Amino acid sequence: MANVSPALFAALEAARDEAEDKRTDVPFSYGGTDFDILPHGGNGYRFILRMGAADAHWFIKKPNAKDPWGIRISVGSTMLATQGLSVVRDHLDKTLARLGILYEPHQISIARADFCVDILAPGFELSPERFVIHSHTNRADYHAEPEDKRSNGKSGLYTSVTVGKSPGRQVIIYDKRREVIERKKPIWWDIWNANRMRQDMPQLDPEDRSLDLYRIEVRAGKDLLKDRWQIRTWEQFDAQFGDVVAEAFDKIRYCEPDPADSNRARWPLHPIWALAASICEENLLGMRTYLDPEHVKYVHREEHMRLILAQIIGNSITLAALDGIQEDGLEDYLGFTLADRMANAIRAEPERFGAKLEAAAGRYRFEA
Repeated sequence: MANVSPALFAALEAARDEAEDKRTDVPFSYGGTDFDILPHGGNGYRFILRMGAADAHWFIKKPNAKDPWGIRISVGSTMLATQGLSVVRDHLDKTLARLGILYEPHQISIARADFCVDILAPGFELSPERFVIHSHTNRADYHAEPEDKRSNGKSGLYTSVTVGKSPGRQVIIYDKRREVIERKKPIWWDIWNANRMRQDMPQLDPEDRSLDLYRIEVRAGKDLLKDRWQIRTWEQFDAQFGDVVAEAFDKIRYCEPDPADSNRARWPLHPIWALAASICEENLLGMRTYLDPEHVKYVHREEHMRLILAQIIGNSITLAALDGIQEDGLEDYLGFTLADRMANAIRAEPERFGAKLEAAAGRYRFEA
């Protein structure tokens, strides 16, 4: 929740003008920090900046006092895989400081967080029908027809399956080797081989077309984070993100069909899914509370109600003082006089207060 300063905005505007004239990205430096600025904006943002090899994009709006959410930062998986979350967050804090952008912890909004596992799965063939999911959950299947592979006698195979919708929960499994090649991301061969070297495992050959490398990815959008898990700050994220991911692996499962059992809910987990879930548990152990989200929401709701009640009492006492009420008459004033005033105000404009009630219910959603 912040906007850029007039000085930074002027510098950004000049750099974008240059990028537009040249019709290409141009270097942009400010406060000792280097970016490339794109010749266009997008999705309501005036400027889009890329931090080169850092795999991060900055989206910045024209300063507007009525819209405090003027900056969005998107960090890619390469930066997180090579540097880790704590280093990335420290880097972002330092960059914001160099840009002269000051903020408090409550001014952060986490719009999405992903957890990914890359698995070498020889012979694995992705089948959408092996997902066991809630009947109301959406699933999108992506089918390709490669020249080098056949599946069960058919002229193609599924390369990606997405379960769920943004900005809620999404679970995706897809052919990561194909994506790395098609999108020209050779750094991932170095990342994978560096991890294999630490475990004394043989190196992967990028030219080996027989490699089956799949990524299982859990995406937690803002609705899932804020509405279901009440995650709004980094402190809450650090404490509960492991719970969010573990719940995803529990509610959405990739299974091995059991020909003898027509009840899909009883199908055993496929080894690739069991492995991904165990890696989640191992790596996110320090980010788990093991609390049910319903309990989290209950505690959050009770605390929110306590704070609002304290505000109501404080404002009511101030009003009583202005009305000249003494201490011995305070209880009657709050219980009768003030209550009657509020009831009369509602009776005078029922539609307006009804709309306010509906709007408040929309703002403070604590349901699943």
